[in-house]
This record gives sequence, C-alpha cells and structure tokens, in this order.
Amino acid sequence: MTTADRPTDAAMRDRFFQEIADDLDEELELELDDSRLDGLLDETGTLNPTVDRRLYFRELLRLQGELVKLQDWVQSEKKKVVVLFEGRDSAGKGGVIKRITQRLNPRICRVAALPAPSERERSQWYFQRYVAHLPAGGEMVLFDRSWYNRAGVERVMGFCSEDQYQEFFKTVPEFERMLIRSGIILVKYWFSITDDEQQFRFSMRIRDPLKQWKLSPMDVEARSRWEQYTKAKETMLEHTHLPDSPWWIVDAVDKKRARLNCISHLLSQIPYQEVGRVPVVLPPRVRNPDYHRGPVPPDMYVPAKY
Repeated sequence: MTTADRPTDAAMRDRFFQEIADDLDEELELELDDSRLDGLLDETGTLNPTVDRRLYFRELLRLQGELVKLQDWVQSEKKKVVVLFEGRDSAGKGGVIKRITQRLNPRICRVAALPAPSERERSQWYFQRYVAHLPAGGEMVLFDRSWYNRAGVERVMGFCSEDQYQEFFKTVPEFERMLIRSGIILVKYWFSITDDEQQFRFSMRIRDPLKQWKLSPMDVEARSRWEQYTKAKETMLEHTHLPDSPWWIVDAVDKKRARLNCISHLLSQIPYQEVGRVPVVLPPRVRNPDYHRGPVPPDMYVPAKY
C-alpha cells in the first residue's frame, strides 16, 4: 500500500467510530433472541444501511443454537473435542471463542488460555502442561493458543533453542495422532489477517481505554517482527498440516464474517446429532404454614442507583 492509498484521517476516524459501534453490538447480542430478530428486517425484505449487523445477529444466533445441539451430543455420547485457535495478535481468536462459548455450559465447554510457563513447567516435557487441560468424556476444550506457541512466539522471540524447535516438529505429529487415537476430535484453526489490519487493530487498542490492557509489551515487540512471524507460520504449516490433523485457515480481516465462517465450519467437522430431551415439568410449590420469612436489614441491599 502506497502513501497515496492509505486512508485519510477522516476515514480513519470514521472507522474508529464504526469499531466502537461494533463493540456495542457485541454486548447487544446478549439481549437479542430469535423473535426479536424477526422484526429487524421489514416485511418486504428490503435491505437497509444496518442490515449487515442484523443479518449477522440472526445468523450468529442460529449457529449458536446448533452449538447447543453439539454440546448436548458431546455430553450424551461422552465425546472429547479439542479445538485450537492460533494466529497473530489481534487476529480475532478471542472474539470467536467468546461467540462459541457465549450460550454453552462452562462445565462442558471450557477455554484453556495458558500463561507463560513457570520455571517448573519449562523443565517438564513440553506438552505436559497442555495435557493437563485435555477433555474427559463429555467435554469440549477450546485452546486460546496452544502447544503451537513453540512454533510461533517461542521461535520468533528466542524463548526456545534450535534443538527444542526441531524436536517440536518431530514430536507434534505423533502427539496429535495419540490424541486422535484416544478418541479426541481435534480441529486446528489459524486466523489470518493482513499487515494493515493488524496495524489498525493495534491503533484501536491504543485509543480505546477499555482495550488498552490487550496490548502487551510482547504484542508491541511482535509488531516489528511481522516478517519473522510470517516465516514461522509458513514453516509451522509445512510441518504440521497433516492428513489426520489438518490446519484450517480463517480469513479474519472481517471479524464478523470470520466468526460466522469459523463456527459454521466447526459444526461441519463434527458429526453431531440432535439429542432428544425429556420434557421438564416443575413440581408444585410446597408451602409450609409454619414458615415465616425473616426481615432483611435495609443496609444489606445494594443501593438502587439505577
């Protein structure tokens, strides 16, 4: 992109406002349901300027309904599911994980986002700390970054030796085959964004007080090593895109499309079926004539400021 092609200050400002509006939309998702979504398009189906968001909400809720069916099937059939989410900083991994887990039972579908290894963990077999987070029967685990840290950030930032790096590529194919042979359904996603898009998202984090915590010193340093990360990614895909555990690339420049595409694809990778539910019938409320509710002191209540 040449200097002449770069967006003007006014265009950047407009996009910043659009990004903030999208963040507000994310919170509105929690309030929307199918019946209310039906009213968001007019009776003729005519598109209006905000239809993209509205169609996004509609499709997201449909896919989340399918995720609930997947969850029920995993629990009923005692299946074990592992999904890896990898990609550059700000690529949108957390956003899609949030949409996947948003309406699921955290006891069944949980997220593993491991911090940097401790001194003790660095002395262990490399995969050991990840094994501790693998699912039991009836569980799904979403890894927000995974054992592929060794092929990415550890390689680029010099946190592992050349021997450790090469050993990783020798070991990881068999490690993943062991997981699959044990009955684990393994799906691997790489979220791909452009150089300019990462620059924009980092700029948003700098400007947005609610997102500044997301921009760590490591992220800033990684920004200057874009090409090194690209080479590391290419090497990783070359060695670990395997017939029994392939990588799937998610075009993540458009965050909303990336979320929908990834969730839809994930559902297609698992042969789940809808599980029948026994109708729930509430028992009658038992009332004891001897029970008297005690008073609650007024100062125990949270102040009604709103």
